[in-house]
Amino acid sequence: MSSPTTLLIMKMISWNVNGIRACAKKGLVDFLKTEKPDIFCIQETKAHIEQVEEAVKNLGFQHAYWSSAQRKGYSGVATFTHRKPEKVEKGWGLHEYDSEGRLLITDHGNYDVYNIYFPNGGSGDLRHNFKQKFLKDLNEHLNEKIKKGRQIIVVGDYNVAHREIDVFDPVRLSKISGFLPEERVWFDSFLSMGFIDTFRHFYPEDKNKYSWWSYRELARISNRGWRIDFICITQGLLGRLKSAQILDHVEGSDHCPVAIEIDL
Repeated sequence: MSSPTTLLIMKMISWNVNGIRACAKKGLVDFLKTEKPDIFCIQETKAHIEQVEEAVKNLGFQHAYWSSAQRKGYSGVATFTHRKPEKVEKGWGLHEYDSEGRLLITDHGNYDVYNIYFPNGGSGDLRHNFKQKFLKDLNEHLNEKIKKGRQIIVVGDYNVAHREIDVFDPVRLSKISGFLPEERVWFDSFLSMGFIDTFRHFYPEDKNKYSWWSYRELARISNRGWRIDFICITQGLLGRLKSAQILDHVEGSDHCPVAIEIDL
């Protein structure tokens, strides 16, 4: 008699923590003890690794990788994992993005994880154009990887909402950075390359499910939010996907974590 197949379910969580030092004071370590992710990706660390306490440098994981912006207190991503990746890259070699600490690419053998803090284009034309160039360059880079047969998981704060049900007021917000027509077209092209929005795969028409709420407007109280934090996977991983969640009950940032479970 053959033995049953053992599933190795991996939990991955992504969270824009809006400052890792601030989030650490608001229960980040307790959150990780409860959720126990295998891979934890954060965006907007707003810190260099030497600026944080020892316990925050690796958050209890065996391996921790940081990519911080040259400008202190700004941007930055970090990826924490219990299994050592085969390769780690801080971006794909474009200094204009790498200098802002926007990407970490970890090669896990049969798949790559792209932990990305996408630019915010809301401060004026200069950053709007920077963001649009980033989106274009990212698609070109990912498309080349897909053509070579790589399976990819892209996690992070995309700073773009895709569909009308992903924002609380689609008519008014259609003129705001993050939900502009050209940004939504970019998201269409991103998915058409072969990516799947894991949350929408399970919940194609769920409304009022958001991952970011403006602190300034006290928007979380009334759930006037945006869904701009995503975990997207290439088609080849879809059959292994088990669940996707927005952990909108978790506080500690103006964003909430998003998670998937996948058999890898």
